[in-house]
Amino acid sequence: MKPYILLFILISSSSQSQISSALLKKMETNQKIPVLIQFKQQADLSGINYNWSKEQKAAYAYQVLNHTSGLSQKKCQELLQSKNISFRSFYLVNALWTELTKETILQIAALEEVDRISYDSPQRGVPQQDPSIHLTQRAPEITWGIKRVGADQVWDLGIKGDGIVVAGEDTGVRWDVAAIKARYRGNTNGLIDHNYNWHDAIHQISPLSGNPNNPCGLDLKEPCDDNSHGTHTVGTMVGETAEHAIGMAPEAQWIGCRNMEQGNGAPSTYIECFEFFLAPYDLDGKNPKPELAPHVINNSWYCSLEEGCDTTVFPIMELVVENLRKAGVVVVVSAGNDGAACNTLRHVPAIYDGSFSVGAFHPDNHISNFSSNGPVNNYKATRIKPNVVAPGSDVLSTLPDGQFASWNGTSMAGPHVAGLVALMISANPLLAGRVETIESIIEETAEPFVADFDCFPYSGTRIPNNTYGYGLIDALKAVKKAQLYVGTIENEATAFQIYPNPVYDVLQIEILKGMQTEFVLMDALGKELKRISFNAKQHTENLSELKPGVYFIQSVSGTEKRSFVKM
Repeated sequence: MKPYILLFILISSSSQSQISSALLKKMETNQKIPVLIQFKQQADLSGINYNWSKEQKAAYAYQVLNHTSGLSQKKCQELLQSKNISFRSFYLVNALWTELTKETILQIAALEEVDRISYDSPQRGVPQQDPSIHLTQRAPEITWGIKRVGADQVWDLGIKGDGIVVAGEDTGVRWDVAAIKARYRGNTNGLIDHNYNWHDAIHQISPLSGNPNNPCGLDLKEPCDDNSHGTHTVGTMVGETAEHAIGMAPEAQWIGCRNMEQGNGAPSTYIECFEFFLAPYDLDGKNPKPELAPHVINNSWYCSLEEGCDTTVFPIMELVVENLRKAGVVVVVSAGNDGAACNTLRHVPAIYDGSFSVGAFHPDNHISNFSSNGPVNNYKATRIKPNVVAPGSDVLSTLPDGQFASWNGTSMAGPHVAGLVALMISANPLLAGRVETIESIIEETAEPFVADFDCFPYSGTRIPNNTYGYGLIDALKAVKKAQLYVGTIENEATAFQIYPNPVYDVLQIEILKGMQTEFVLMDALGKELKRISFNAKQHTENLSELKPGVYFIQSVSGTEKRSFVKM
């Protein structure tokens, strides 16, 4: 009997938690192993109302998620602290990262609160580019992809993404490159502030890296790109110079997070960036502000099965995606570059139903020969993927040195869709936070294409199919349909709104019209508890000292009153 099989039997008899088979194999040595500990209790976000604003959804999600993780991780954290073991706690999914020996893994596994412990496997997160990559300089022009999907026609309508924030978690970003510098949210008319606009999830050199020294360094306080991949993808979302129109939404703003070290990441670094985007925080990792969450996140990376991605991480990462969607953030994911054959779309996070997965097509409209095909049949129910396809061959964008390069890959296709999301919300701000509606519009307006082959059990002639999904994205049609969307935002016509509701600790008061600057906090019987005064459009009030129950906020200068539940 193999040692790790015997170990599994011993663990099963003493604990209800699960230790993944991949981790059991690593535990044959006495070395420290990077692990993800997932807890049984996961936050319930079913209380989110679809008609809430994006800011309301994010604030509610943040507080509920943070409250849940704070309660259930307490014993585990105390155990680790007693052993002087450092860790990183996550709330976006109730999990915790640390490095443990076999002995401590067994102790953690015995905790009632723990659901499973997985191997935080190092990954080459950037898909290999097609070998036809070439560097090029071109005459001033709009790139073929932007023309092909009609984004330039959207610009002619005066819609370029103004007021919308896109995010990229990737190999980092060279923020001061000419094509994207002006669109960085941390750049306000030349005043630079990286707080809330940049986070570095890379705290150590990856064991997969051939270079013991990172060219950018670690724990960066300002954006840097150690691979070029991240800068290239941001350029496709928002890039523009006098010579090159390369970005789908050239007036949108971008923020970034480095989740890979020289192209190598891990599930923990991916989750860390996702968590930063739900509630961006300052450079010290403090004072999170969910109201600053982006509208859409581009993900041109994967967790590969061939490289040992622990399959017990699959549900953890799926919950991350789902929680972001519920918080009002669109999650765009590149389909992968494993070739135009059936069942090649099989890596996290593109496989998830909640990920808006994007394949790549060539200038002649044919699918790119590297673009992965569905169906997804290695996780839960078989499903058709990708959702849509976008320009992914010979895509021109910027590099960290300011030069321009044409690259091939679904990594290049995904940012086109993230940019399209920005154009749609800019055209109709009522779409902000309406993830399902945005995705449906993109699918319904895509140009359908029949696949050259069938992928069992689905015919290639059906729409959607496992090669093109719903088809080639059409920015002009999508934006025009977006303009027709008529939605409602709760309390839209009122003088002020409060959120989240229910609230755990922090209540947001937002002025919608008028000059209300003083409010009264009352209990359920109408007794005044305190006065709240401020001179801004938005105010954050800490209510952690209140007991659970029903309370009211009323404007002193008006008669409008809002009730809320303190949890």
